[in-house]
Amino acid sequence: MKRHLTNLPTRRQFLQGLAAVSLLSTTALTAPAFAQVTPQAAEFAFDFDSFSARMQEIAAADFVPPSRDLPAAFADLDYDAYRRIQYSTDASKWLDDNLGYRLQAFHMGWLFPEPVQVYEIQGGTARSIGFSAKDFDYHDDAVEAAAAEVTDFPGVAGFRINAPMNSTAMYDEVVSFLGASYFRALGRNNNYGLSARGLVMNTWLEGPEEFPRFSEFYVEKPTAIGNPLTIYAALEGPSVAGAYRFILTPAGEAHQETTLEVTARLYFRGDVTELGIAPLTSMYLFAEANRTGFDDYRPQVHDSNGLLIQNEAGEVTWRALNNAATLGTSYFWENNPRAFGLYQRGRDFEAYQDAGAHYERRPSLRIEPIGNWGQGHVRLVEIPSRLEGDDNIAAFWIPEEKVTAGSSRELSYRMVWGDLNPDSASPIAHVAETRSGVGGVSGVEAVENFKKFVIDFAGGKLASMTDETQLEVVAEAAGGTITSSVLSRVDANGVWRLVLDVETGDSSNVELKAYVMGLGRKLTETWLYQWRP
Repeated sequence: MKRHLTNLPTRRQFLQGLAAVSLLSTTALTAPAFAQVTPQAAEFAFDFDSFSARMQEIAAADFVPPSRDLPAAFADLDYDAYRRIQYSTDASKWLDDNLGYRLQAFHMGWLFPEPVQVYEIQGGTARSIGFSAKDFDYHDDAVEAAAAEVTDFPGVAGFRINAPMNSTAMYDEVVSFLGASYFRALGRNNNYGLSARGLVMNTWLEGPEEFPRFSEFYVEKPTAIGNPLTIYAALEGPSVAGAYRFILTPAGEAHQETTLEVTARLYFRGDVTELGIAPLTSMYLFAEANRTGFDDYRPQVHDSNGLLIQNEAGEVTWRALNNAATLGTSYFWENNPRAFGLYQRGRDFEAYQDAGAHYERRPSLRIEPIGNWGQGHVRLVEIPSRLEGDDNIAAFWIPEEKVTAGSSRELSYRMVWGDLNPDSASPIAHVAETRSGVGGVSGVEAVENFKKFVIDFAGGKLASMTDETQLEVVAEAAGGTITSSVLSRVDANGVWRLVLDVETGDSSNVELKAYVMGLGRKLTETWLYQWRP
C-alpha cells in the first residue's frame, strides 16, 4: 500500500549531509587502507567500557575511510527519487512491544553514501538490526524493483526515534541522527530547527575542517514504557575515534523539554588545532536588528536569535545574533560554565508571520556541563548568508588544554531541547528584543558610521519598578563610542527600553555591552552585540 510522503528529511538536512560527504570524500583520497576493527559475530556482548576500549584501539591505528561502493540501485538515486523514499510505518522496530519507542531508518543513497550500522542491545547482548528494501516505501516502481534485487543491504544513512510526545495516541519524531555526526531533537509542540553535532574540529580556521562521522549505533531496547532510551554511537574521523552514550528522555505531558544526557570518550590519533565540544548549528537570517537588504513580508526569519551563556556564578549573558556581510567569530572565556546554548526567544506567530515554517515553534537548545569543565571558551561563528535554508550559526565549547596525538578526553553534558522560555520567577530581566537603525535624531540627515541600538528588557524585578526608581545604565563600546544612552519604561507590562547611539572608530568590529543596575544590584542580563559596519 502506498503512503503519503511525510516526515521527509528537510533541505537543511540535505545540505548538512552534502557538506559532510564532500569533506569526507576529500579526506578519503589521502587515507591509507587498513583493516578496521569491527564486530564480526552475529551477536556479541556489549557494554560502554568495552565499546570505549574498542574505539581506543581504532584510534591507535590509521584511519580507514568509509566505503562508498553502493549498489547501483542506491548509487543512481537523484534528489527526487531519494526524497520519495520513506521508512514504512509497519516496519518500525518495537512496533507491537508497547515500550513507548519506535525506531525507523533513513535510506542510503544520493548525499548519504556511507553506510551506518545499527544494532539493538538486549540483556547486554548486541545484535545487528537487519534492514532491507522491504522496510521502505519507494513510491517509484522502477526504484523499488531495483532495490528488491539488492540481497546484501549495505546499511542505512541514519535513524530516528519516535515516541508519544505530544499525544499519548500518536508517536512523534523525537530525535534523528543523519549525516556525519549531526543529530536533532524536539521538545513538546516544537518543529525542527537547530541541530547538534557530536564534535567539531578546526571549523572556520585556516585549512580544511574535519568532519568525523557516527559510523555505528547501538540502541538499548527499553524494558518498560516510560523508561529513558540509551543510545551508543561510534565516532570515526582522520584525527579521532570516540565512544558516545546518549540517554534520551522525551518530552511529554509532565514536561515540555526533551533531554539527552551525553557522555563522550574521545581518543585522538592526531593533533587538533581547535576542538569544539557540544557543538550547535543554527540559522539566523534577519530580525529587527538587520532587516536592511531583505525584501521580505516577514518581520523575522531565524531558528535562533541569541547565544545564552550562564557563568559559574550564575550570571547570564545574552549575545544577540547577527548576519552581516562579513564573517563574525567571537570567543567568550569562561571557567566551568553552568550552561550555554542557542535560544529562540519570541513564541508568538505575529513575530514571524510565517504560516509554513512556524519559526515560533523552533526549539532552543541548552548545554549543561556535567562535572567541572575547567577553563575554556564558548566560540560563536556567524557566517554571512542570504538563504534561510543555510545553517550559518555555530556555537561550541573549546577546552583550554590543547589536543595532541595519543591523548584522550572524557566529557559529559546534558542537552535540553524545548521552548526554554525565560523563567517568570527570575529576579533578573531578560533581553526580549534587539533592534537597530540609523543613529542620531529623527528628521536629521543621517551621519555615516552612526547607528542606534534599541534593547528591550522584560520581566524580573525591573518590571515592577517605576520611573522614579534610581537606575543606572552600564554600557561599553570597544572599537566605537557610545554618544548617548536613554532608558525608559515603555509599556504597562514592565518592559524597559534602552536606546544607545554608537559611532564607530577605526575598528572594523564594534563590541557592544550593556546592562541595568538598580537598588545596589544587577537587574538585567548582560546584553552583547558585535556590530560589523
